[in-house]
Amino acid sequence: MSDTGDRSAASGGGVTIITQIRVRSEAGEAFARWQDETGRVIASVPGFIRQTVMPPSPPLQVDWMILQRFADEASAMAWLTSEERQRRVRDVAPMLVGVDDVHLVHDGGPGLQPAPVSAVISTRIRPGQEAAYRRWEQRIASAQASAPGFQGYRLEQPIPGVQDDWVVILRFNSEANLHRWFASPERRQLIEEAGAFTEEYHTRIARTGFDQWFPVKADAPPPAPWKANMLVLALLYPIVFLFGTWVQTPWLEGRPGLPFYLALFIAKIIGILILSSVVPWISNRLAWWLSPAMPSSRTDLTGAALMVAMYVLCLLVFSWFP
Repeated sequence: MSDTGDRSAASGGGVTIITQIRVRSEAGEAFARWQDETGRVIASVPGFIRQTVMPPSPPLQVDWMILQRFADEASAMAWLTSEERQRRVRDVAPMLVGVDDVHLVHDGGPGLQPAPVSAVISTRIRPGQEAAYRRWEQRIASAQASAPGFQGYRLEQPIPGVQDDWVVILRFNSEANLHRWFASPERRQLIEEAGAFTEEYHTRIARTGFDQWFPVKADAPPPAPWKANMLVLALLYPIVFLFGTWVQTPWLEGRPGLPFYLALFIAKIIGILILSSVVPWISNRLAWWLSPAMPSSRTDLTGAALMVAMYVLCLLVFSWFP
């Protein structure tokens, strides 16, 4: 995940443009370059605050999700209708599968903003069936509020000329609970009932890995998955090696005589507990790389080089162990 820009705005008055894009498999690198350039362009747009780019994370998230936050709706609309954006959209069209989905979410409204374990659900209603949809939405909102792990949701109405769909952002405390609700008989029944007044309905999930270990400040997104993975590996390897050498072998397998599979299981539990304390502490000190205010290739490469150096150092040091 990457961010562009970081300007302060009045609390509660912002608007976020949520764009969901499916990119052809062979065009991934070209699209990433296009998106980097778009980030530099939008950084100079009046009213722009921050852009968050969430790359695909198959199999659960196959789309790119781009969140562009503005100080107010007027600024967001000015960017959406600008000739510069229209030109960039035309340029990227050959790289896409279908067309991009664009939604506006008012940051000051009740509910929750998009988060790593969130579903963005867009629904296109048949003409004249808006009242039926609102009554149905109240029923499903009541039902999901009692689902395990539910944390909140928000509903955004269509905006003429911008989005034709009703948009719901739904958040749970874990992906397991989110999918448990999606698969529940109660929800399936409600979705079937919605077919009478629904033209089109689709859901996309935004997620990253190891999110619970990376503290996120207000208005700041979690780190890109590849950065999180690199940091976890850099910390997990020495923890596993040292624990195995100093504790697992002599104290679990040695004196008590525990079998290897059981000793390894205990070691992994302790390793996870250690990581849950160490990763947040380290990630706060590597925020300049994990979630930089002004992302750049130089910053990304510097942090990645630091992780590689940690890998090499561990390998060199541990090679001297008996």
